[in-house]
Amino acid sequence: MLDMLQYRFMQRALFVTIAMAVLAPIIGLFLVVRRQSMTGDALGHASLAGVTVALLFGRSPVAGAFVAAAAAGLAAEWLRGSFRRYGDLILTVILAGSVGIAVTLMSSGLLEGNAEAFLFGSILTVTPTDMWVIGLLTAGVIALLLKFRHELLYVAFDEEAAALARVPVKLVNRVFSLLVAAAVAVAIQMAGVLVLSSMIAIPAATALLFRTGFRRTLLISIAVSLFDGLCGLVLSYELGAAPGGFTALTSVAVLLAVILCRRLARRAG
Repeated sequence: MLDMLQYRFMQRALFVTIAMAVLAPIIGLFLVVRRQSMTGDALGHASLAGVTVALLFGRSPVAGAFVAAAAAGLAAEWLRGSFRRYGDLILTVILAGSVGIAVTLMSSGLLEGNAEAFLFGSILTVTPTDMWVIGLLTAGVIALLLKFRHELLYVAFDEEAAALARVPVKLVNRVFSLLVAAAVAVAIQMAGVLVLSSMIAIPAATALLFRTGFRRTLLISIAVSLFDGLCGLVLSYELGAAPGGFTALTSVAVLLAVILCRRLARRAG
């Protein structure tokens, strides 16, 4: 691993991997508790549309991904008022619009960059400017999570009870949509759109298997995510493949290993 760090692009990739590994499982745990784990997938496709628009105008793809994912998240909250009993339809609308924009621009030949790299993730696409954007997004999200942690937990477990307790549910949901958008923007370059949702949800799912308190579950999910991300980065460097696929495979392998160990321990006990 130390050998690969002699290259600047690998140093940038390591920075993004650590930022993603800390941020994605925090957001993922809240999404899983809220039973909205597929939201990451929908906003991931929205971020791809943002990437294509950013490349069209020669702007930072990470910034474009964040703006598009944030807009999609806020739009989803707005659409909830019209589809209260059919929440999955909202994600379908977001996916349809996002894929339409992305495919149209990617096939137009007008883009100043390789948007396809964001489908699978690529360590070569991370620029110094992207590092600054990712660093600021990560710091901002963690600050907001610390400030609104109690409200987010309350709304995640029981939105109706939170409203009765005079928690500003709409504001909390909008803030959370922005946090998810930031996590998606951070993760898209390393994980890629096609495996992004697994990076957000699976470490949280693995941590939930330990059946401990929320704080310990959060710490376990971050540790699992760091392990998955670093394994994916090292394997991608050694084998010359996109890191997102290896990271997703590692996360699934860790999840299955934890399930197997728990079942074996239960039988032995």
